[in-house]
Amino acid sequence: MQETPFCLSVEHLLPFTMSDSNSTNFINPSTFILLGIPGLEAAHIWISIPFCTVYAITLLGNFTILFIIKMEPSLHVPMYYFLCMLAITDLVLSTSILPKMLSIFWFYSREINFSACLTQMYFILSFSAIESGILVAMAFDRYVAICDPLRHSTTLTNPVVAKIGLAVVLRGIMLILPHPFLARRWPYCRTNIISHTYCEHIAVVKLACADISLSSYYSLSVAFFVTALDVFFIALSYTQILRAIFRLPTKEARLKTFGTCGSHLCVILASYIPALFSFLTHRFGHNVPLHFHILMANMYLLLPPVLNPIIYGARNEQIRVRLLQPFAHKGT
Repeated sequence: MQETPFCLSVEHLLPFTMSDSNSTNFINPSTFILLGIPGLEAAHIWISIPFCTVYAITLLGNFTILFIIKMEPSLHVPMYYFLCMLAITDLVLSTSILPKMLSIFWFYSREINFSACLTQMYFILSFSAIESGILVAMAFDRYVAICDPLRHSTTLTNPVVAKIGLAVVLRGIMLILPHPFLARRWPYCRTNIISHTYCEHIAVVKLACADISLSSYYSLSVAFFVTALDVFFIALSYTQILRAIFRLPTKEARLKTFGTCGSHLCVILASYIPALFSFLTHRFGHNVPLHFHILMANMYLLLPPVLNPIIYGARNEQIRVRLLQPFAHKGT
């Protein structure tokens, strides 16, 4: 039985093909071998350039967002607290993937300890779920700010924001926690070679020489609980937001109000559209080469962390003004 793909926890059905010559009789190897992008080994150095650039922009952009919000008292409000959580999540998620990937490309460092592999898998899955929860929290913040503005400051107080953030983090931690424990219990006697750039969950458990139905059923449950519910609540929030906007008397008021949630909408699209495209590619692109599947599995995880600070830096006036302030002083 194949696992149902889970777009925020990288449960994509990557084709995994290994020749019988790679089979072996060992059980529970101490290390796995990450092949990187099979079929494109000769181009690994060149492929590393855009990935390295993405990582550098991700670090610079998200740390800049955190610094600006910390230094600007006027930004100490719920929307920007949630943005800080999103930036931290993006930093952890990209750092869980890219350093090891670049070491494969640059230094042929393909070995990864079994425990380290499971740890990497856990961080990728859990912080993907956490990021999805943060997007829901941000949608709720926009809903209260637009549909009930007079109660926004009393509804989303600092303690409430802290509780929402804690609930989002605990949900991601607890729901994903069984994945590495289930993966550890399976016997691995086929091969220790993973055709990927990181320890993707399905790519790891498919190496087990045992019935992995329990992992499949649990992944299906998590997929519904996290992805489906989060998308539902975001859609519900924006349905109410749009209804409130269309009830405003003037076009200028409607555009101004809609502009306050434009950045968040762009972030949602940047998070879910690449994941949806990757899911459709894996689901229906049966003739698509393996290296394309792997590239897509990387891009849908790594695009949001690099795009989120760019979107907020370009579209959010308060952040943009604070970011350009030092250059304005130099100009005068």
